[in-house]
Amino acid sequence: MLRYSNSDRAFPLRVALDRSHMKRFSILKMALWGSGESEPGGREETYLYRALRIAAVVALYWFISITMVFLNNYLLDDKELDAPLFVTFFQCLVSVVLCGFMQLLARLCPWLIDFPPVRFDLKTAREVLPLSVVFISMITFNNLCLKHVGVAFYTVGRSLTTVFNVLLSYVILKQTTSLQAVGCCGVILGGFWLGVDQEGVAGSLSWSGIVFGVIASACVSLNAIYTKKVMPCVDGNIWKLSYYNNINACVLFLPLMLVFGDLGRLYNYTRIFDPGFWGMMIFGGVFGFAIGYVTGLQIKFTSPLTHNVSGTAKACAQTVIAVVYYSSSKSLLWWTSNMMVLGGSSAYTVVKSREMKGTPHKEPEDSAKEKLLPEEEDGVGV
Repeated sequence: MLRYSNSDRAFPLRVALDRSHMKRFSILKMALWGSGESEPGGREETYLYRALRIAAVVALYWFISITMVFLNNYLLDDKELDAPLFVTFFQCLVSVVLCGFMQLLARLCPWLIDFPPVRFDLKTAREVLPLSVVFISMITFNNLCLKHVGVAFYTVGRSLTTVFNVLLSYVILKQTTSLQAVGCCGVILGGFWLGVDQEGVAGSLSWSGIVFGVIASACVSLNAIYTKKVMPCVDGNIWKLSYYNNINACVLFLPLMLVFGDLGRLYNYTRIFDPGFWGMMIFGGVFGFAIGYVTGLQIKFTSPLTHNVSGTAKACAQTVIAVVYYSSSKSLLWWTSNMMVLGGSSAYTVVKSREMKGTPHKEPEDSAKEKLLPEEEDGVGV
């Protein structure tokens, strides 16, 4: 007769437990280090790598966007200089120089930098000119709004872009909007008016800043519409559009600076030969150019919907940082206005994304990407 010891009876149980542990380990290993999917080049790409890459891209977008807003506020807040047109012109000039530098780098290191070769063509520049007029209006009024309302209220002051998107799409493109999307616009409008009211109660309301913010919002929306019309002229390439836009802007800003006295104030500026001042100006231009790149990068590695959600969260963080940095004291209703604006904007993004996915014969991601890139309001590089 065969006899089984306790260890013999426990052996099948140990095998089952070992198999269970191995299965869990394999799942964890696959999740962290390998999914079996490969990149186009044949190299295996892991979940951990993708997660870290997305986190790095989002963090880079937040850092560049928030830093640039504070940099612009610092430059525009100089009471002695008071030359917002010159600050904006210089950022456009830096963007043109960086476009040339990126083309050179792409030729020397094609494996490292992917940037399209662009040769200046007068005919293309003329075709892009109507968009450039809207473009310089957009970035100028953005900066004027930031100059007068500050960083903390900038999100609310510039919050009507979505509302103008709906209005101008109907007026110019004859596109209707669903009741859900209109409801989201109503929430944004309510947050905007509540924010204006609370700024007035706090005694820090700047009506000129509010007016500049409303005009800037309309210009951002017009910029998106005109960009879609002009894109075929530059072969659908956003960097070629940036190149021509910024060249046209540099030319158009020269008479404007002369008329509004920015060149005279610059001539009398006491820090005109200060390396620190020019260093900050160059930094502002570099960050203005970089925001266009990281915006496209974030959309590429996530999605247009995620980009919009990330932008909304960034705006919230930017407001909190500004309030803490400037040691401001804000009421509950003031914070409520910000949450209404951000919540309405996020809800509008979700509603439009669902509508686009439900539209036949349409690429939802490409359409949203087309819409998002021209609307990046913080920089001059797009």
